[in-house]
Formats: sequence, structure tokens, C-alpha cells
Amino acid sequence: MNINAQGLPALIILNEQRESHSIFYEDVCNDEDAVWQPVLWKQYCISRHTKLPSFAMNGISEPTSTDNNNTTSKIGGVLSNHAAEEAGLNAKTGGDIEPDTDTQLSATTSGTLKMESSDITKGKEGSETAPKKTLINGKSKRLPFTRMLSAKTLQELMQDDQFLLRLFACFTPFEKCVLAQVCHRWKDLLYQPKYWQLVTPIIHKRDLYDETEDTHKSFTSLASFEQRGFESVCLVSVSDLDICEFIDHCPKTKKTLKAVSLKRSTVTDAGLEVMLEQLGSVESLELSGCNDFTEAGLWSSLQPRIVSLSISDCISVADESVAAVAQRLPNLRELNLQAYHVTDSLLAYFPARPNSSMAVLRLKSCWELTNHAVVNIVQCLPQLSVLSLSGCSKITDEAVELIAENMSQLKSLDLSWCPKITDSALEYVACDLPKLEELVLDRCVRITDTGIGFLSTMNCMRALYLRWCCHVQDFGLQHLYNMKSLAILSVAGCPLLTAAGLSGLAQLKNLEELELTNCPGSSPELLQYFTLNLSKCTIVH
Repeated sequence: MNINAQGLPALIILNEQRESHSIFYEDVCNDEDAVWQPVLWKQYCISRHTKLPSFAMNGISEPTSTDNNNTTSKIGGVLSNHAAEEAGLNAKTGGDIEPDTDTQLSATTSGTLKMESSDITKGKEGSETAPKKTLINGKSKRLPFTRMLSAKTLQELMQDDQFLLRLFACFTPFEKCVLAQVCHRWKDLLYQPKYWQLVTPIIHKRDLYDETEDTHKSFTSLASFEQRGFESVCLVSVSDLDICEFIDHCPKTKKTLKAVSLKRSTVTDAGLEVMLEQLGSVESLELSGCNDFTEAGLWSSLQPRIVSLSISDCISVADESVAAVAQRLPNLRELNLQAYHVTDSLLAYFPARPNSSMAVLRLKSCWELTNHAVVNIVQCLPQLSVLSLSGCSKITDEAVELIAENMSQLKSLDLSWCPKITDSALEYVACDLPKLEELVLDRCVRITDTGIGFLSTMNCMRALYLRWCCHVQDFGLQHLYNMKSLAILSVAGCPLLTAAGLSGLAQLKNLEELELTNCPGSSPELLQYFTLNLSKCTIVH
């Protein structure tokens, strides 16, 4: 197979001549290792997603757009804004919109699924489906890919379900929505639930209704929503009635939905109770900007099956609300709470149980919490693995000392926006939290080079965030040079760091992400230096 200057198969640069299809197919299928290169196949499909050959249409439907000149294709499957707009998708926000609705999709996965070339021949030895092997020079060799499928041409290959199912796994949810518009055959394959398990559709109230000619509103069809079997959904600006209509028109969600998020909605106590009763499989609940439910609603609606609860910007939430959570949810594993009116007593409602399931506690911008709240945390929830006190501005070094001495299982600690934290707190962390893998110190303005020196002894640390720590200098940064376990580091907004100090970070060969946003020491020359010496690292600047 010919190789071009970029080291990619020459035929990845496809022209618009129809005869190139058969050439492409024959060359690729004779090179077994090239068959399942996601980049190669994604490049082929995406470069033609607005003008696919007639064989792909199978006489069923025509593609959405035929303007191939306005579509640009890039390695890795990035779609042009024009192509996304043609498909009715929101490319800027990264959301996907169903062709027949305005439903926005938010992918929860960060990357594209990858498939190894060896996967195509996995099968039980001796079974009828296992690939046969031949011996060449004493070594076993799989038969050519063309012998594994019934397809003999590229036209037939693009209609082979076995091949398409593996091919579609190489694409992101955003790209799957585009490919689903090629024909009904592709749509049926792409709408299988296994492709959408990690995707959360975002549905606004305006998307739930269609206006008829007589200005009346009718509930829109959500057949494709049900077909894809989403396990989570985010409803925005909905009321009790909207939620009931959604459940009535999507009866399958009663068994498939495991996570529900309500944002900026006018849901009341009654609506919350009905929703959780009807959606019997929901285990994760998020309420954000919902101001019409009360503490009584939480007492009456929360179900013991819920294991994850997030509440933010809900003005009715206070200590009694947390009491309802602690008493009604014995199996709770994760609690995320942003509330401005809770006090130190809120955590006293959680009974100190030796076998408590709670592992994650995030308290954000709980301004009234003091060190006494931390006393309750270490007494009732010493088994936590993730703890966030971000924005709890009254927390001091003494509270961090309590955490370090009593919560040895912590793997992640967030102390961002805690202005009273000093270097002494970091000494407690370094000495008593050997398993800590992530530490967030954003806007801890009293941290200096001395505190960074304490952290340099932590061998398990993988992620360290020092955004806007305005007293950290090059000398403190030098302590990090030997932290070989570091994979993520942020020094964004640190004004005293220079290019000389930052350049030493090139010694961290395992670094995967380095954030230098608003860092005066970052220069084009430094970025070029990192490109050469940290080739596997993503530089955010």
C-alpha cells in the first residue's frame, strides 16, 4: 500500500471519481492491519457524508445535502460547521440535534471509541464463527478480510451489517447523528441503544411541542428518542405538566431512564413525587435552578434507590433539606450540594455508620460552613474518597489538618476558593494523605513556594491545579520537576512564573495536559519547546 508524506495510506486522500471506490476497497481489504483504522474509515465516510454513492442509499432515501464543495473533512472526523448546519446540528456547542426534532445531545465521553485491528477476528476457537488460520513460514496468518464477509465490492460492504456495526463504533455521537441521515438502513443500525448509553439528550420545553396551523400546540413525536434507549435525559424549563406529558408519550423511559436532570424548571413537590414514582429506574437525580419545590417535597418524593443526588441554585434548600436527603437515601453514594443557606449542622444528620455507602461529597459555595462542619464530616463520613469544599471561604488550616488525620482514603480533595488556606495545610496533606491523586488549589492566594515543596513528596499525585495562585514563583515550580506521576498540571493565571521556570516542566514526560492560560511566562518560543519535548501533552494556552 502506498504511503504519503504524512504516513497515512495514500488512498485516504480520496478524489470524487466513482472508480476510486473499488480501488479503495481492494487495497484496504488486502491489508489486514489497515481494515480497522478508525481514522481511515472516518475520513472516507465523513468526506462523503453529504454526497454518498448511490449504493449507500439502497433506493430508500436521498441524503440531506448534495453540496459536497461546502464540506471540509479533517483527520479524526471533525465536521465542518457548514456540514453540521446542513444536518441540523449545533457544532459550536458540541451538541447533536435529532434531524426531526431540536433535541440537543451532550456527549459524556471525551474521545472517540477506538477499535483494534485484532478485534475483527475475535471468536471462540473451534467455533463456526471463529476465523480460520493458515500457516505461512510456520506462523499462523488470518485470511484476508474479504474472505470474512460476504461483501465483494465496496458497494456491498457499505450494506453489510457486520461491517457497519464495527465501523459506526469508531465515530463520536455527534458524527453518528450525521451518518444516520444517509438512509433508513444506516439510521436503524445507528439508533441501537448500545451507541447512546453515554449520551445525555438536552430537551428544552420548546422542543416538546409543535405548533399546528390553528396555533394549537401538540406534543412532538419522540419515537427516535425511545428507539435509541437513552439512559439519561436533561429537561430544561419544564413544568409539572410537561414532565407528565413527556412520560406519557415515552412509556419506555419508565424502564430505561437511570438519570434525570431538571434545570431552571418550575417543578413542584407534586411534580417531583409523580416523576420519581413513574420513572422507577431512576438512580441519579439533579435539580438545578428549581425554586418551586420545598423541603416537604424532598421528604415525600425521594426514593431509597437513588444513589446520586445533585442540588444547586435552589433557594429553598437549607439544613432541613439535607436532613431529608440523609434519612430518605440510605444508599446514597454521591452528594453534590451548592446552597448558600446551610450551616455547620447539616452534616450532623448523616449517621455515623461503619458501612456507609457515601464515597463522594462535594459542597460548593456553602459560605456559612466553618471548621465545625469539617468536624462533622470526619466523624460521620470518614470513608470518603472524594471531598470538595470549593468556595467554603471560612475553612482554615485546622480543618485541613482534621481531614488529613482522619480521612486517609481520600483520592481527590478540592480546596479551591478557600482564601484562608496556607502552606501549613499543604504540609498536613503531604504527610497524611498518601493516596491522594488529585488536589485543586485554585485561588488559594496564600499558597507559596514552600507549600509547593511539601507537595513534591507525593508520589501518587496525578492532577494538580494551581490556577491563580499569585505567590507561586519559579523556585516553587522547580519542586514539581521530579513528580513523575503528574499527568495534569494547571498554572493558569500565575503571574510570577517565567518562561525559564516553565520550561523545566518538560522533564515531566508523563504529562498529558498542561494549562498555561493567562500565564505571562508563556511565549510562542516556549510553546514550540513544549511541542518538541512534550509531544504527547496537550498544551492549553
